[in-house]
Amino acid sequence: MRRVEWLLTVRSSSFSSGSQPGQHRGTEQQGRQVPGDFTMWTGWWLWPLVTVCTADFFRDEAERIMRDTPVIDGHNDLPWKLLDMFNNRLQDERANLSTLAGTHTNIPKLRAGFVGGQFWSVYTPCDTQNKDTVRRTLEQIDVVQRMCQMYPDTFLCVTSSEGIQNAFREGKVASLIGVEGGHSIDSSLGVLRALYQLGMRYLTLTHSCNTPWADNWLVDTGDSDAYSQGLSPFGQRVVKELNRLGVMIDLAHVSVATMKDTLRLSRAPVIFSHSSAYSLCTSRRNVPDDVLQLVKERESLVMVNFYNNYVSCTNKATLFQVADHLDHIKKVAGAGAVGFGGDFDGVPRLPEGLEDVSKYPDLIAELLRRNWTEAEVRGALAGNLLRVFKAVEEVRMGRSPELPLLLSAGRLPTHVCPQVRDLTQAPEEEPIPWDELEGSCRTKYGYSGAPSLYHRQGLLLASLAPLLLCLQFL
Repeated sequence: MRRVEWLLTVRSSSFSSGSQPGQHRGTEQQGRQVPGDFTMWTGWWLWPLVTVCTADFFRDEAERIMRDTPVIDGHNDLPWKLLDMFNNRLQDERANLSTLAGTHTNIPKLRAGFVGGQFWSVYTPCDTQNKDTVRRTLEQIDVVQRMCQMYPDTFLCVTSSEGIQNAFREGKVASLIGVEGGHSIDSSLGVLRALYQLGMRYLTLTHSCNTPWADNWLVDTGDSDAYSQGLSPFGQRVVKELNRLGVMIDLAHVSVATMKDTLRLSRAPVIFSHSSAYSLCTSRRNVPDDVLQLVKERESLVMVNFYNNYVSCTNKATLFQVADHLDHIKKVAGAGAVGFGGDFDGVPRLPEGLEDVSKYPDLIAELLRRNWTEAEVRGALAGNLLRVFKAVEEVRMGRSPELPLLLSAGRLPTHVCPQVRDLTQAPEEEPIPWDELEGSCRTKYGYSGAPSLYHRQGLLLASLAPLLLCLQFL
């Protein structure tokens, strides 16, 4: 810091002379160099040097902060890349994560980027809905778990906020599972609970397709019809069950109506695992300001996406434009609402300066250059996500993190507390109505209209009755 202060002081004093730079005094002889000329000359070479040294300072500060508080990234699609490139065969020598090429993510890049926590996306495309989506989801969970097993010195699979902090202390990348798309539960609360047991700690309510119980962002562009006008009654039960289990609710990819329904219904804060600010790029994948206000009220989190088309609404973008999105969310929703969800290995184009996961320190340096405080930077890196995760865990334990504050302020009657506890005790069991399901290959077991063997025998006898009657008269 001292070298920068010294250079700035010299730069400032060089223009403090009574004469303007380059101005000749009447007592000076023609052709003789005067102090003003020297000041101008030093100014021209000194200012670029100040700029370079200042840039180095902010980069050094970013690394210092990130050594103590590494970044938790909300969304990385490396598991899908491993499926696409190697059909999940991690023992293929080309799939070695220490030398993996052609991706935004590998172990050296994660280390260089000071990535200390990663939500790995467990993603299945929309065309698997009503087909093999559950199987595909299980296979992608298996990939994440095998990554932790094959590289135990780098990755530590965890399922709690405490687990993330333990991984930080061990110098490992806390690895968590985020299931990207509500179609992965196949409209089943039982499947939802099973995925929780396998390690899922956030669920994106939709991908770029509706589920039978929640609308996706393409509804807002007119490219999809609204099925549920936000959340259906079953979708509301999904939200309540996610609260009960302690799974973070992710609103990336959903419609504005679904965002608002969920923010108003959820007893815990929610996240947008990889979305940016709509006011700066009018893609419907981004979060509009009125929703950012709800994010602020609900103490929730927007983890900014780096995809060019969601940053600049064009095919090209820069690190500085990503910082603009972070600035905007901070301005509207507060510094506590800001996080990072780069979408690395899930998008075809990334900003100049953020080409892979190793570039995170450069983005942090830019925030420091924009006068973000160290506390605000540490919050965006990890603190804000950890706060939300802990609040979700509190709700799971039957304790709403906001209730003590509301009670002390006299804004909530004491009789509400038992209702909150009741919410988290018994699992949601009411299934989705049969007529809301899609897919021609479904069986109807368990539904009231499901044919049993007895019913099928009865129907067979009923259909044969006219034939038997005719035979009697022969």
